[in-house]
This record gives sequence, structure tokens and C-alpha cells, in this order.
Amino acid sequence: MRSVRTISAVDSHTEGMPTRVVTGGVPPVPGASMAERRAYAIGHLDELRRFLVDEPRGHSAMSGAILQPPIRDDADWGVLYIEVSGFLPMCGHGTVGVATVLVETGMVTVTEPETVVRLDTPAGLVEARVAVRDGVAGAVTLRNVDSFALELDAKVSVPGIGEVTYDMAYGGNFYAIVDLAALGLPFDRSRKDDILAAGLAISRAVEEQNLPRHPLDPLIRGCKHVQFLAPGSDGRHSRNAMAIQPGWFDRSPCGTGTCARMAQLHARGALPLDTEFINESFIGTRFTGRLVDTTEVAGVPAVVPEFSGRAWITGTANYLLDPADPFPHGFVL
Repeated sequence: MRSVRTISAVDSHTEGMPTRVVTGGVPPVPGASMAERRAYAIGHLDELRRFLVDEPRGHSAMSGAILQPPIRDDADWGVLYIEVSGFLPMCGHGTVGVATVLVETGMVTVTEPETVVRLDTPAGLVEARVAVRDGVAGAVTLRNVDSFALELDAKVSVPGIGEVTYDMAYGGNFYAIVDLAALGLPFDRSRKDDILAAGLAISRAVEEQNLPRHPLDPLIRGCKHVQFLAPGSDGRHSRNAMAIQPGWFDRSPCGTGTCARMAQLHARGALPLDTEFINESFIGTRFTGRLVDTTEVAGVPAVVPEFSGRAWITGTANYLLDPADPFPHGFVL
């Protein structure tokens, strides 16, 4: 057995969505902050990302997280988030997976009934509170980065669809939030191809016509996620089909998408602080969220969101690269 690269990982899924947590084989990435490390990774480590998430080691909806030494003194670990669309500023379901893996592998000091894990991410410090019983990780409650509605009732012209009204909100990534019924499509997995095609068309149109930008970090920009709301979704219980570039659905309710949705609802006066909110995925799994405070981001009204979910470890592996492998960086079909 020959290998010119060996990367160790613990695989998990959070409410149905995979997270490949890289625990070894990747040295510290250059940068004075996790945001700078993400910028370096975008410019120099995309082949590593593709090796981990694309076929044949991954698949068209794969995501993961690369553990790093933290930059901040108040963090336990640093994290770089990867998926088939690129390096993300933040990933909510991925952070739930990371916290679960850190507890169950003993890579952090574990206390019962709760272990607090602080993670240094490109979007900022994130705190995960992991319920622990008999050494086993249970539900993870994540206090995410400050989230906000960037624009309400924005409009974009989408080829093949026409004018689409959407809200743009940020929860660690940017999300165009769209009522699915307004497009004449049912919230039905049998129509997933049509829903996905609409989501990709809307995403491309938003990026071309009204590119969202974070007011503090110029590297956080663009809209790769379209959150389609099912009929009847409100400030207490929402169902979504999350269409993501380059062409897949989030299997989980989407953690940063849940935070963006809560920020949007709060901006519309539909979700007060300290009120339980249930966000349900396209496959029926759930996150439970709430807003715990208000704040601002560069003068933009914002909220402090939390949500809870569960991850399960699915395997461990050493991913190898045979020097004769015809697909050293993976491939996309």
C-alpha cells in the first residue's frame, strides 16, 4: 500500500448532513487570524479541499472541517470549513459535528453534564455547549456569530423565472430567503430537481445583480445558498429546502441558515427574543433555535442566535493518495 498523502478524519452526520472532521495530516495554515487562514486556503489549498470532499472520497453534497491550532487565546481549536462549494466562513451543522467529535475522541477536556467548546472560526468565535452523559455527546447548543438581515423585499430578475422577491440575511453565510409557493413549486421532494434548478438560477442572478457583502469582512460575500420556505412557515416553525451551489441540498436544517432565518424573522417583527423557533429540513430533521440578545454589526441591527441539534459519528478513516492515482485531487461528475 503506497501513499504520498495521509489525512486522518472522523466522519459524522448532523441531522442527516455529513461532516468530515480532519484531525491529522494537515499542518497549521499560514495566517494571523482564521479569516486570513481561510483566505490563504482559498488561494493555495483548494486541491486539498477537493481531495477531501469530491469523488471518489466524497460526493456531491460532502462537507467537512479541518481542525487547526487556534489563533485566539480564548478558543480551544481553530476550524476551517470545507464543502463542495469552497471554503466557508462558518458552518453550523459542521460545528455541531466538530464539537461532537472533539468530545467523543477526548480532544478537549470533557466534563459532565456539559462540556463547553470554544471554536475560532473565520467568521468569529463560536461557543458550543455539548450535553454529555457517561462520556457520550448528546445535543449540542451552538451560540453563533452575530446575525442580521441585510435587505428585505429585494428583487432580482431571474432568467426563465422572472422577477423574484427575496430577503437577504446573514448567519455566518449569506442566504437569499424565498417563499417557494411564489414560484409555483410545491414543497415536495419529488420536485427536487425543479426546486434545485430554481435555486441555482436565483443564486446566480443575485450574485450578478446584487452581490451581498459583509460590512466588516470583504472576504465574506456572495450568495451560494437559497433558502426556500415551505407554505405555512412562520416565526415558530419553519420548513425549508436549502438549494446550494454548485448543485445540492442541505440535508440538515442548516445551522447558519437557521440563524439567518431567525435574524430575518426578527427584522420583520415575527420572532421576539427568548422564543423557541423550530427549523425543519427538506428530509424532516430539526434544529431548535432562539435569539438571546440584540446587537449591531457595523451599524446594522443584528441578533445573537443559538440553536441546538445532534450529531452522530459514522466512522474513522485515513484517506490516502496512491502516487499512481489518476484522480489525485478528486473529480466532479
